[in-house]
Amino acid sequence: MKNKRARYSAIKRLIETKNIHNQDELLELLKDEGFDVTQATLSRDLKFLKVGKVPDGRGGYLYSFPDEDSRAGSEVSLIADCMRGFLLLQFSNGLGLIKTLSGHANSVAFALDHLAIPEVLGTIAGDDTVLVIPKDGITKESLKEGLIKKIPDLKERLI
Repeated sequence: MKNKRARYSAIKRLIETKNIHNQDELLELLKDEGFDVTQATLSRDLKFLKVGKVPDGRGGYLYSFPDEDSRAGSEVSLIADCMRGFLLLQFSNGLGLIKTLSGHANSVAFALDHLAIPEVLGTIAGDDTVLVIPKDGITKESLKEGLIKKIPDLKERLI
């Protein structure tokens, strides 16, 4: 059984090299390459990879990846979401704990997970708290630096 990373790579390659109009077409192409994938899994994969549809010029649509401007706009939006709810960052035993405005933890965690901050392994969100799990060997100072590098406006909120 092929792993998720290989499947993501195959999906990217297929969408970039073929005119794919729907999930059924993509499922068949993936099966031809040895991936046993359900429609539900493929749907989640497409969402995770931020695949969209663009007009094909014939009244239909093709799968496509966002261009660089769209990705940059998406990153700006993620940073804004993070800043909107972020209150403070504290540490305990190497883990980061972000306090947010009530109801903002999910959007802050989502932003941190999707901004590809190299020091962050992942997050877990509650209502007003986000647990930030750094990668092995990352110190709290390194985590702070990584956050600030990606979200410069956090500097004034990290003491």
